[in-house]
Amino acid sequence: MAIPPPQSHPRSADAPIPLLTDRAYERIKHDVITCVLAPGTEVSEPQLCLQYRLGKAPVRMALIRLAHDGLVRAIPRRGYRISPVTLKDIQDIFELRLMLEPLAARMAAGKIDTHRARALEAATGNGYQMHDARSITSFLDANKAFHVAIAETTGNARLSSMITQLHDQMTRLLHLGLGLRNRSNEMQLEQRALLKALVRGNGDSAERLARELIEAARSMVLSAVMSSRSIMNLALGGD
Repeated sequence: MAIPPPQSHPRSADAPIPLLTDRAYERIKHDVITCVLAPGTEVSEPQLCLQYRLGKAPVRMALIRLAHDGLVRAIPRRGYRISPVTLKDIQDIFELRLMLEPLAARMAAGKIDTHRARALEAATGNGYQMHDARSITSFLDANKAFHVAIAETTGNARLSSMITQLHDQMTRLLHLGLGLRNRSNEMQLEQRALLKALVRGNGDSAERLARELIEAARSMVLSAVMSSRSIMNLALGGD
């Protein structure tokens, strides 16, 4: 279920603007989430047009969408800044996850059909290699797919949309921290325990395990950020 990173393509003169906008949005978003475009970095439309070999209109529309997502911020008369990741951001994101995802797990318990159970099981099978950006990206794509699939199982589209957006922010946090310690084995065990509770229809266990999984991730991210000066400087890219 991992989503491969977008590939570079030259702009086609025949490609319609909506298609180019989607391409620009997905490619810039991917690089923001994976910290290729580091938190706090200033970027401009001309720079991004050159970097991604896309026209001004699709890049501008992509930046507007990314600003709506909270991933970039407009700087009047200068361009954009990749949104910094502050300690308050980390706490806020995890607080929202703790509000929404244990509830989603309870709602999804007993609603997992065979097809979705297999997809969730596949999403728990990925590990990653330390200091291998592509491997970490693949692992985190699968991690996001796992949590989003649970949210989608609730049948509540608004809840699913909110959790999907949270996990875009979450993936960026994990990219900052997973390079310091390989925690894939623990995360796989946590996810498989949660999946078993969901399949069995045990809402109490599913809610508890979802909460424990999120708490463990929060401890890992905060520990990584606080213990590494380089990550601390990157994460706290100034306003």
